[in-house]
Amino acid sequence: MAEISEEPPNPIPPQPQHTHQPSESTIRKAKPGLKRLTLTLSVLVSFIFAFPFLYKSVEIHRAPLPFREIDSLSSQIGSSNNHPSLSFPCHFQAIFVNFNNSNAETLESLIFDELTKLTSNTTSQCSTLSVKLVNSGPIWSLIGAVDFGNGDESVDEALAGVLGGEKVYSVVVVKGKSEEVKGVVGKYRHGWVVGRVSEVEAAERVAEMFVKVFVNGGKEEGFIHGEFMPVGADGRIVLSFNLLNSNPHDWVYDWDFQAIDDTLLAPIIKALGPVANISVESQVLYHTPKSSFSFWDDKRKGYIFSTKDLPFFVNSNEWHLDTSIAAGGRSKILQFVVYIPSAKECPLLLQLPNGEISKTNGFISPMWGGVIVWNPQGCLKDSESQHPIRQTISRQDLQKVFEVFMGQFRQLFGLKSDSHYFGSSGTYSLLASEKGFSEWELDFLARRHTCFNLHSCATTLGSLSRLVQSLPRMIIMDEIGKQVKYSLEAANLAQRNASLGLYDASAVSSRQARSLAEDAFFHPSIMSVSYYSFEHCFAVYSPFFLPVSMHVLLAALREWRRYKIENRKYLAWKAEVKKNS
Repeated sequence: MAEISEEPPNPIPPQPQHTHQPSESTIRKAKPGLKRLTLTLSVLVSFIFAFPFLYKSVEIHRAPLPFREIDSLSSQIGSSNNHPSLSFPCHFQAIFVNFNNSNAETLESLIFDELTKLTSNTTSQCSTLSVKLVNSGPIWSLIGAVDFGNGDESVDEALAGVLGGEKVYSVVVVKGKSEEVKGVVGKYRHGWVVGRVSEVEAAERVAEMFVKVFVNGGKEEGFIHGEFMPVGADGRIVLSFNLLNSNPHDWVYDWDFQAIDDTLLAPIIKALGPVANISVESQVLYHTPKSSFSFWDDKRKGYIFSTKDLPFFVNSNEWHLDTSIAAGGRSKILQFVVYIPSAKECPLLLQLPNGEISKTNGFISPMWGGVIVWNPQGCLKDSESQHPIRQTISRQDLQKVFEVFMGQFRQLFGLKSDSHYFGSSGTYSLLASEKGFSEWELDFLARRHTCFNLHSCATTLGSLSRLVQSLPRMIIMDEIGKQVKYSLEAANLAQRNASLGLYDASAVSSRQARSLAEDAFFHPSIMSVSYYSFEHCFAVYSPFFLPVSMHVLLAALREWRRYKIENRKYLAWKAEVKKNS
């Protein structure tokens, strides 16, 4: 039997020893190029450097504004026009004649008590009162030589020669034998009281004349307030005088306006120069009927229209009054109309609420002007012709008409149109000035307009400041910055002039301050641009620039990462070659 033999298993062959060889994926025998990386980074850098230019292209030019100075002015002027924090020094002197047995200290104490009583419950334009009592000296001697029994005009001129050297409000009290006490306020800065008065009554009259007349301008309740002053925002007033022929088929009237302008209006315009820049124009219109109705009154032998008809008297459809090109911008136009009625309603008379016929036959409309109804003499038609003869209003009638206009003009400025002031201590006669306004009235208007203009300036600049700060994308031109700067300088100058008692200079500076503030606020560059916020700008540009910028940034990061990987491969290959060698 044959033996079965097993074949021994094959021996395990020895494993060959391999040396480590770098693969193609981990090595790089060539240095990576910088072309792709440079190209990608150049695109990214161009985007980065283009961002400031993009921001500059959408940047809004904003001139710097002095916000702190504006806030300081607003706090100084105050938020109320009725209580302006302005310092107007007012100097006052009382001169007593024939008070031989009176004590000067007693009189001075009585006057101060009355002044305190009158100024405690009211707002006074004069924050600084300086009272001087004169009962001896050269001035007292000169005034004692004045004959107060002459006419008021003569006494006024005589006192002006003695007291007219300084801007001091003076009241002369002459103790006489007459029981009737007479009080007169002159055309300058003085007044006088003559009669048998006691020390207490004299102190009351002196204090009332100083506070109620010289300081407050004789203004009573119901007069036009400061916010309704008939002066434009640019400090200009255009006086437009209009002669209206209701029906030229009945009669045609003309006027010599140039003569009135030279003789009557020129002194008024010069006197009001510090308060407003006034210009004058005139025109004659035809076919201008009124809108209201009138009725015949047999008792008065005329056609009557009452005060209830005044709102409908002015016919805005037929009266084409606004024809001036000189009143452009923010100037104020005051219309003064002489209305000549037709023959069918002549004479036309204005009936007052008390049933009486108006002596002036005219009325005013605040902030608009005034109207006077002038009836031709006899109210007789010239002829039945369709072309009546042109007539001219006589110089006497025209002067009477302009005297009424002067009273209306004074009322529009908040002053009295009559010649009397009725006070608590008595009645005072007010002498009329050839200039239309007495010197103490001009002082009152200057102080009042200074307060109103500075308050308006502070309000306008404050509104501009809040508007600019609330709109970051608002364009502020350099011209606006200059106007605001000059407005603040003029306002500060007006305050300094007011504190020094320079009423006219303060009025002029305050008018400039208000005009410049209005020019800055209503600058055309502000009114013509639609402003938007920065979020709106971002929402407009981000849909384009944000995706592109993200792609460029990601591409640069990816290319930088690829370059670093390839560079490591190259460095690994160099190290391997160096090791093997």
